[in-house]
Amino acid sequence: MDTETNNGKVAISPTAQRFFGSRPGMFFACLAACLLWGSAFPCVKIGYGLFAIDAADTASIVLYAGMRFTLAGILVVLGMSIVQHRAFLPKRSDMKPILVLALFQTILQYLFFYVGLAHARGVTSSIIEATNSFFTVLLAAFVFRNEKMTGRKLLGCLVGFAGVALVDLSGQTGSGIAFTLAGEGLVLISTIASAASSNLAKGYSKEHDPVLLSAWQFAIGGFVMILCGLLMGGHAAPADAAHPLPALLLLLYLAFISAAAYSLWSLALACNPVSKVAVFGFMNPVFGVILSALLLGEGSTLDPLATVVALILVSLGVVIVNRPAKTA
Repeated sequence: MDTETNNGKVAISPTAQRFFGSRPGMFFACLAACLLWGSAFPCVKIGYGLFAIDAADTASIVLYAGMRFTLAGILVVLGMSIVQHRAFLPKRSDMKPILVLALFQTILQYLFFYVGLAHARGVTSSIIEATNSFFTVLLAAFVFRNEKMTGRKLLGCLVGFAGVALVDLSGQTGSGIAFTLAGEGLVLISTIASAASSNLAKGYSKEHDPVLLSAWQFAIGGFVMILCGLLMGGHAAPADAAHPLPALLLLLYLAFISAAAYSLWSLALACNPVSKVAVFGFMNPVFGVILSALLLGEGSTLDPLATVVALILVSLGVVIVNRPAKTA
């Protein structure tokens, strides 16, 4: 990504600002990121099979996720170094934002999520995770004070959340809704950490390259997760040692998902109000359900009518939040 220096501050180039700050550019970045994140749902499940990781083996899941995120950071650093014809390294002034983002975006979010998920019900966790956009908008308005809360933003989030809740609940039978501190409580903390990271990324992007922050927070946060996974007794090696290529290629794709999606999301956040970007997050679970049905053969659990209605509601929520405000 092109950057320019102004009084020692790194900012997004005017070209990138014009593109990602425009409505088509923002829609492209957000939808592409959500589609990539949606594809991660089934690909992670496939990856567990290729690496012989049991769904209840939290330590190995944390280790596997750490490998994915570390590799994602390395991919961005290598790619940007080639594009810019120089080493894509952080300056001393970049280190504090990188460490803070690594803590919230990668370490807290995913450690709490995977540990909590092992003790939580799937449907409840999915719905809690879908509140990410709510928390992002609320934190932007009342904690970080990046923007004001309006009835339009609240209505758009409610409509989008209704779509996510519909698609989550439609495939569940008899699982019910529950809440425990060690399960759903940790998933909730994970969701709040993710929402905080979006607002932090927005603030840091005023003076720092958002792609550089994204790359290095993944590398550092992922490395910490690898250490945690190993200390917890996890393992992550291809199940078929004689033919490891499919497992390694899938891990590479999962790393690419994280690298590309979060970089696009960071650029969209840097160039637009937080609420206009956050509402697109409701697309993630909807895309995940659709792609899981296609890639994992879980079509029997997919209610076509509920999915279509969910897509309509989520799209309507995006339109409501991004509709230009009326001027006097």
